[in-house]
Formats: sequence, C-alpha cells, structure tokens
Amino acid sequence: MGARAPHTASQPHQRLKKEVSMSTVMLSQITVKDPEKFQDYLGKSKSVAGRYGAELLYAGQVQDVLHGTPVAHRMIVMVRFPDRAALRGWFDDPEYKAIVPLREAASDQVLVAYSDAS
Repeated sequence: MGARAPHTASQPHQRLKKEVSMSTVMLSQITVKDPEKFQDYLGKSKSVAGRYGAELLYAGQVQDVLHGTPVAHRMIVMVRFPDRAALRGWFDDPEYKAIVPLREAASDQVLVAYSDAS
C-alpha cells in the first residue's frame, strides 16, 4: 500500500469551496398580498425549479432590524441552483413564465442572483 498524503485542516475547506463556488444563490425578498394565491404560486414554482436542481436553503420572516434602514419586504426565501445557467433555465422556462401573473397577483418580489464572492 502506498503512503497517503497527510491530512491538513485546510483540505476540507478547499474541497467545500470548490463545490459551493460553482453554485448560484437566488434571494427573493417578498411581501405577500394574497396568502392563498402565494401558496399556489410556491407549489408551482417549486415544481419547475426542482427540474433545474434548485435547493431551498432558507425561508423566513423579518424578526428584527439590527442596523440600517428596514427593508420593505417582510419575507425572504433563499434558493441555491447548481449554476447560473440552471437559475436562468428555471426563470426563462415557459412553464415558470406562465405562473408569473400568479406570482405578481400573490406577492411583490425582488429576485436577485448571487455568486461566490471570491
């Protein structure tokens, strides 16, 4: 058997950074106008997004503003896509485009894509 390279503390971090750096995160700031329609929109949107490898990372409501000007939207949803092409594929998908009027009737949203900062 051959000798293994010594394990260093930086190796797991480097491996994780490579895995995460390719992904794109979409942050959606939301004000719900019609809760019933919003739930309908979420179900339909998740169905389409799942085909593009989307993963829900977080969803929650504003609790406290610790610093700065409070945001107008009270809810946030964070979704990771495998890469920018997958995010654009979901956003431009004809099935998703068909539910945009439902999204707009159900909520006001700001959708922003983020990539690795390094």
